[in-house]
Amino acid sequence: METTLRGVGVSHGVAIGEVRHMGTAVLEPPAKQIPAEEAEREQGRARQAVEAVAADLIARGNLAGGEAQHVLEAQAMMAQDPELMADVDRRIAVGSTAERGVYDAFAAYRALLANAGEYLAGRVADLDDVRNRIVARLLGVPMPGVPDSDEPYVLIARDLAPADTALLDPTLVLGFVTEEGGPTSHSAILARALGVPAVVALPGAGELAEGTVVAVDGSTGEIFVEPTAEKRAELEAAAAERRAALSASTGPGATSDGHKVPLLANIGGPADVPAAVEAGAEGVGLFRTEFLFLDDSKQAPSEEKQVEAYRTVLEAFPEGRVVVRVLDAGADKPLDFLTPAEEPNPALGVRGLRSLLEHPDVLRTQLTALAKAAKGLPVYLEVMAPMVADRTDAKAFADACRAAGLQAKFGAMVEIPSAALRARSILQEVEFLSLGTNDLAQYTFAADRQVGAVSRLQDPWQPALLDLVAASADAAKAEGKSCGVCGEAAADPLLACVMTGLGVTSLSMGAKAIPYVRATLAKHTLAQCERAAAAARATDTADEARAAAQAVLSGE
Repeated sequence: METTLRGVGVSHGVAIGEVRHMGTAVLEPPAKQIPAEEAEREQGRARQAVEAVAADLIARGNLAGGEAQHVLEAQAMMAQDPELMADVDRRIAVGSTAERGVYDAFAAYRALLANAGEYLAGRVADLDDVRNRIVARLLGVPMPGVPDSDEPYVLIARDLAPADTALLDPTLVLGFVTEEGGPTSHSAILARALGVPAVVALPGAGELAEGTVVAVDGSTGEIFVEPTAEKRAELEAAAAERRAALSASTGPGATSDGHKVPLLANIGGPADVPAAVEAGAEGVGLFRTEFLFLDDSKQAPSEEKQVEAYRTVLEAFPEGRVVVRVLDAGADKPLDFLTPAEEPNPALGVRGLRSLLEHPDVLRTQLTALAKAAKGLPVYLEVMAPMVADRTDAKAFADACRAAGLQAKFGAMVEIPSAALRARSILQEVEFLSLGTNDLAQYTFAADRQVGAVSRLQDPWQPALLDLVAASADAAKAEGKSCGVCGEAAADPLLACVMTGLGVTSLSMGAKAIPYVRATLAKHTLAQCERAAAAARATDTADEARAAAQAVLSGE
């Protein structure tokens, strides 16, 4: 009998197949004491295992490339964290085996993060995965992971670690469903990069029996268990219609009545450029520069290294628009040379622009490198600061850009509610705004973007979030300036129409989403988008907002 479950759809497409479950590990080693003379040997074993796991994560990242590479490199840094390793050494020194020392040290760190309510608690799944990989290596057992199957299947898991998600084979894994995660979790981001239909935050997903046939709609978040022949035909017809619309839609982003909405790509570095170009991106709306700095947490990359990387990206979009976000360090991206060693809540501490203003030499070097990289190129370079709170922040950033001789537009990201509420004030100092909807939702609702339990509040369809987007867009229009969206919300074709109706002037997203958004925008007029936006804002919940917008755009 067909039943319907609903989670959060995070990656478009339909997948129909049999359920296969992710292997689970029982990797708690026995708690036995070792003689003191064996401590040094056990410490050496632990260090070797850590280095081997870190090397494996980096190798997986190199194979995957793109967004996945940056995620896995960050995980490798987590494995090699010096404080964690010091704790492992201490535990072994008082009698723990290498594997037990690793297990207990990671457990203590995990509990510390969870109890403190820190932003890094959202990385617990990543932390657990690193721990399991190290312990498995020490125990000499294989690391459980993606099931071995010759036939395509739908993967079910409590959560997916980046190391597993990054190397999924799309020819075998038709789609996946997880119990945990949210719209901006690593699993969601990597699913979109792979182009695999995915649904997250589905309670009870693990109870689906092995071999059960399910249909996964990554657009709506619906899971149909044992779908009828009629339902299968309906879903397959809808999927075929989407594919036809994608192939027919080309050129710049625009509504059906010709209102232009440039569609840009979010990238993490030069490796992401080919996919953006292939998808027809009209430029880059978010160039995350962290990838250069995460290679070595001890020191900033040289000016020469930065110039080379930036120029590679800028050359790929001649006469296009490239929006570069300066280093956004702190919170889940700590850097030893830049961010405070200890903060009670790093997400609310010295991160983003705050870190750079405390280390003006790092900011100056990056801005100077961008100026040199753009010299002589016809590209339209724009540079923006993360975590701008008010006009004082915006002025400090604009002054730094001018002091570095940067010939570009200066902008501010709107990720903090205060920036949306006082957007006209901020626009007295900068020339454009860019909405980071992931962090804006997190700070608006006090809901960590990586915690599945609060995924309802991370939903970009929340009317309160739409209100803040509208306030920012209205402020930009009043000042005769632009206001784009570069958060994951732009990747939702229906929401992209609503954002357009709210007055957003450009949309930036992962390259895989661009064709979907282009095709959907092309089916609706600006007036329809505006009516859909008004209908969504008139509701009280994310589900109601989505349904109201859908009703308007479908002509109901």
